[in-house]
Amino acid sequence: MSLLLLATAASGIAAGNGVATDTMLFEGAILLGVATLFVMIFRRLGLGAVLGYLIAGALVGPHGLGLVGGGESKLAFAEIGIAFLLFLVGLELHPRRLWELRRAIFGLGMAQVVVSGLILTALILATLGFSWQAALALGLPLALSSTAQVLPSLKSSGTINSPFGEKAFSILLFQDLAIVPMITIVAALSRAPADPSAPPGWQMGLYTVGAIAALVLVGRFIVNPLLRLVGRYGERELFVVVGLLVVLASAAFMHSLHLSTALGAFIAGVMLADSPYRHEIEADVEPFRLVLLGLFFLAVGMVLDVGAVMERPWLVLGLAAGLVAVKVGVLTGIARVYGMSWKAALGLGLLLSQGGEFGFLLFTQASDALLIAPEAASLFSAVVTLSMVSTPFLMLFARNLEFAPDRDGQELAGPEDAPRGSALVIGYGRFGQIVSQMLHAVDCSVTLIDKKPSQIELSERFDTKVYFGDGLRLDLLRRAGADDVKLIVYCIDDRSVDAAALRPVVEAFPNAKVLMRVFDRRQLMAIDGAGASGAVREVFESSIALGLMALEQLDIDRREIEDVEAALRHLDEVRLDAQLVDGDLSAGMDHRFQPGGSREGTSILEKLRETRRAAKLAKEEAEGEPFA
Repeated sequence: MSLLLLATAASGIAAGNGVATDTMLFEGAILLGVATLFVMIFRRLGLGAVLGYLIAGALVGPHGLGLVGGGESKLAFAEIGIAFLLFLVGLELHPRRLWELRRAIFGLGMAQVVVSGLILTALILATLGFSWQAALALGLPLALSSTAQVLPSLKSSGTINSPFGEKAFSILLFQDLAIVPMITIVAALSRAPADPSAPPGWQMGLYTVGAIAALVLVGRFIVNPLLRLVGRYGERELFVVVGLLVVLASAAFMHSLHLSTALGAFIAGVMLADSPYRHEIEADVEPFRLVLLGLFFLAVGMVLDVGAVMERPWLVLGLAAGLVAVKVGVLTGIARVYGMSWKAALGLGLLLSQGGEFGFLLFTQASDALLIAPEAASLFSAVVTLSMVSTPFLMLFARNLEFAPDRDGQELAGPEDAPRGSALVIGYGRFGQIVSQMLHAVDCSVTLIDKKPSQIELSERFDTKVYFGDGLRLDLLRRAGADDVKLIVYCIDDRSVDAAALRPVVEAFPNAKVLMRVFDRRQLMAIDGAGASGAVREVFESSIALGLMALEQLDIDRREIEDVEAALRHLDEVRLDAQLVDGDLSAGMDHRFQPGGSREGTSILEKLRETRRAAKLAKEEAEGEPFA
């Protein structure tokens, strides 16, 4: 990513006259309009949004109809979307989990980059007549895959945390790390005069280690305390600002050291993975990621040199097909060595068979280093773009073959394999286990679904069959038999689930009652209007249980304890109704017990006590002797 280029473009617009602003608005309207049309068409055809963005960009770009220019500058801006994507992925990976993936990152990832890069280098050297230096500068970048294409696919399918998804992510993460040595190799082979401002390779390596350490310290001692401070104010806008600040500041810091900006954003995300505000930040940053990634693929389509393709179409198509074939073969073979089944290994090869967005950057650097001609850089950029265009078709082929994530050579069973039951329990953690036990107690047949492979494996040790999948996906619920069940119970620990995520489930399966476990009243307000039949706040019920225990330890009369619980529940119900109506957490603040007494709380307690006294008096009169 070129943040410097972005800043230059932004300052040019700010300093220029109205013509620049008019052009920006006009081009933006064209891009969004054509993108909307093509994405809808390709979604309708089942080919995915990415291909729609690529075709739309190529159509309106300078090499197509010429309606929009400046593809390179838009690409530099849009690559911020990759940083946002890596940041969100980092939020889902606790540092301990990242350490557990080290073998896949530095074993599987390194093997893929080295083997694929050397084979592609040898083929270019043998067939196209380049020098070995030029072939190496072209072959190594071609070994990289598209993070911007692969990770959204893994996230949307719910397989990012499966063994299959973790292997794919590990390879992509190592590829991001490999950018530093690749830049060093190009610089070492350069025929251009040395740039005195560019740091040597060993210094970049030290910069990488130091930068990662610095980001870790900043995340722990600055960002986390800042989030706690922001959390006290409860302002949504501040979370948005802090989320954007973390992503852009970490990316800018890495860019200033000539390192991978996406890697910096990823490290920042990992440092916040155990923050209590992780879900809040994720929900705030996600819309920016979606928009910027869409713009990224539009820009990739715009920089596709259609003229270079049309001059030598068979050569470009042959090179793109060769690139995909080599990477599929290499990845399938390496994945088999690492114990994956043939089906999952071939699925991994198809998933990562395309060229990557960082190839554009490395081809430009190789051209600046006088290792390849600008025409060669344009040619291989077209090859990478065409390989990215092929990915949706390859993934469609993979889905038709029913590729599934593997688990040490075995497949995780999907819910389509489950016997049909009367209830679906989504999430089989500590909460879901208790709910499912109560359903089993009344002989209700239950299908259990969870998207965490580790939880599925743990459950099997206790002879409990749990099926793999994301229970918020309508297609998966249908395969699990949701059209015929009476009950769908969400026991997942995901505070980002809101009405927008839950409403499609309620509307798609009107015969099923939908119940939801929510974390607190904030999430309960977020799902309001989704049509769920009921929801339980985990922290509310558990805190009441502990509060009752605390009153018992103070030797409070049992009847007084019961009155306090009844009054508290009534106050909370009234307060929650006010919050739902106003959409404001501060509503109904007077309906709670406070130090020094509460008018509403005291009034309710007095009514309860009076009711209890009246009931006692009536009971005594009923049990007494009749009057003479």
